[in-house]
Amino acid sequence: MVRLTQFAQGGGCACKIPAGELEEVLTGFGVTPADPLGDLIVGLETGDDAAVVRIDGDTAIVSTADFFTPVVDDPYDWGRIAAANALSDVYAMGGRPVVGLNLLCWPRERLPYELAREVLRGGAEVAARAGCHLAGGHSVTDVEPKYGMAVTGLADPDRLMRNDAGKAGAPLSLTKPLGLGVLNNRHKATGEVFAEAVEIMTTLNAEASRAALGAGVTCATDVTGFGLLGHLFKLARASGVSAVVDAAAVPLLAGAREAVRDGYVPGGSRRNLEWVAPHLDTGSATEETLLLLADAQTSGGLLVAGEIPGAPVIGELVEAGDATIMIR
Repeated sequence: MVRLTQFAQGGGCACKIPAGELEEVLTGFGVTPADPLGDLIVGLETGDDAAVVRIDGDTAIVSTADFFTPVVDDPYDWGRIAAANALSDVYAMGGRPVVGLNLLCWPRERLPYELAREVLRGGAEVAARAGCHLAGGHSVTDVEPKYGMAVTGLADPDRLMRNDAGKAGAPLSLTKPLGLGVLNNRHKATGEVFAEAVEIMTTLNAEASRAALGAGVTCATDVTGFGLLGHLFKLARASGVSAVVDAAAVPLLAGAREAVRDGYVPGGSRRNLEWVAPHLDTGSATEETLLLLADAQTSGGLLVAGEIPGAPVIGELVEAGDATIMIR
């Protein structure tokens, strides 16, 4: 069996450029078109999950792109995970995906096209399940395999979920457990398969998004490569508030703590913690707990400023204080 994870240095969303470095690159960057069609209402400013352009009074386009190196060895599962992850950005904004375009990088001299076909099949299945058209895309030869999608969706511009709309007093809910990064890293190192992790990563955030919109939520983000702490930091900073996290209430995948103790921590998770550390009041949290809270997730859940059925409340937003995030 070909082990796809052995053909890439990183894996999944843990291979993202570190958040602090990315922000330096994007500082001051922006383009103002001469004669724009529509009004850009969510752009680069807060590092939200997707761009949003208002077309008319009740219609907005949501646009995003996401791709990464193999997070699991099975090509079909990798395709499903990458597609669910790309679609998640639209759901995190409160939108519905309409059309996706495949993004495929393939080492054609090292890996057979039969595997690429399985990757695309997995992505197509998830897009179909989401009710999203899949219509072409782009492919290039690369030294590492990479796959994902560019996705366009629609949303009501007056019912968006943004990362800058958090208010003090709002509870924080998390719709998927953490630990995907450390379990995927263990899988890459040992070949062990974690069926629960694959199931979580291939689960769409569609239902969670609908539930949040139905509850009147206006602030949310998805938890992916920057970890819970990284994405919560961006949300709290953009909203001008602080956040309290009840570490004991944060759900974890089975085996996640053991993976940390055994040393299977992705470099991306450690970089996440280093980035947010100056803004943390860690309380009595152990390094193990902090690494799990910063763990780089792939196709993780929604972090919602509000309560929705079935999602545990893991903390709350509070008035801005000395620390942006306080762990209790």
